Amino acid sequence: MFTHSLLIYFIKYSYYYFSSHYIYTCLPSYLFLTFLTKHKDMSSFKIFFFSALLAAVFSASAADFNSDVNVAWGNGRGKILNNGQLLTLTLDKSSGSGFQSKAEYLFGKIDMQIKLVPGNSAGTVTTFYLKSEGSTWDEIDFEFLGNMSGDPYTLHTNVYTQGKGDKEQQFHLWFDPAANFHTYSILWNPQRIIWTVDNTPIREFKNSEPLGVLFPKSKPMRMYASLWNADDWATRGGLVKTDWSKAPFVASYRHIKCDGCVHANGRSSCSSTRPTSNWYTQQMDSTSQASLRWVQKNYMIYNYCTDSKRFPQGIPRECATRA
Repeated sequence: MFTHSLLIYFIKYSYYYFSSHYIYTCLPSYLFLTFLTKHKDMSSFKIFFFSALLAAVFSASAADFNSDVNVAWGNGRGKILNNGQLLTLTLDKSSGSGFQSKAEYLFGKIDMQIKLVPGNSAGTVTTFYLKSEGSTWDEIDFEFLGNMSGDPYTLHTNVYTQGKGDKEQQFHLWFDPAANFHTYSILWNPQRIIWTVDNTPIREFKNSEPLGVLFPKSKPMRMYASLWNADDWATRGGLVKTDWSKAPFVASYRHIKCDGCVHANGRSSCSSTRPTSNWYTQQMDSTSQASLRWVQKNYMIYNYCTDSKRFPQGIPRECATRA
């Protein structure tokens, strides 16, 4: 028969195994350990453990939007479907829509599968990003700028620290992002930020604080996603307007995965006593660097680091360290 201490050891080991293999969703990662400190009764403990274990196993393939996010705005235009496995955002002439994670994170890896607005999406912007609160916010962006039918989407990336951005890189994709779902990921750790598309890195922003460059590392961020009208700038600088005869426009999201340090009540779920997943110290290996160079050579359409007209006094200091 298991003693209480042995069962505690077993659940801790099981939890760390499942977390290291992404067998959990965006819910706070310290749930198990909090329970351990409060419940000594073995029967209730066993029931909790095995119920949680089964839930973890069955949530491995897809998280549940019902438990992980709130539809934040849109007056019913954001809808959670298929028992929490799919979320759609709608834009019409009256309003767009958006959702946000219930948890905040101070570092993490967030994956989202997205299928963009098909057809004539000019003037629309579909987003997936991390952002902190306040007037001097931090932010890490994926923004998809719509276009006329037959023309490619523009993938716009940026990073803000203390409310300062101006670090844009833009890409065309090597597939039609409106035909099927594709996985977009943000990896954010103390050393770097990596944007990936279907596990292929497209951008890396390194921590260059020794050069005097700001890096987001102290403010917890929430995950946001939205679909909205930006026809004053989104397509060809605002020359192409949204064709409202094509409305409503719909973007679809699924398979959200959040592996991060949940930040709540001024404390992080990551500590020296809790093992952290590989993302916390992840670097770009030679294969990833080669993939990054391939994308940037063939699909990058704008890079602030090479825009000498925009920076006549010299390119930003961090650009010298970029791949």
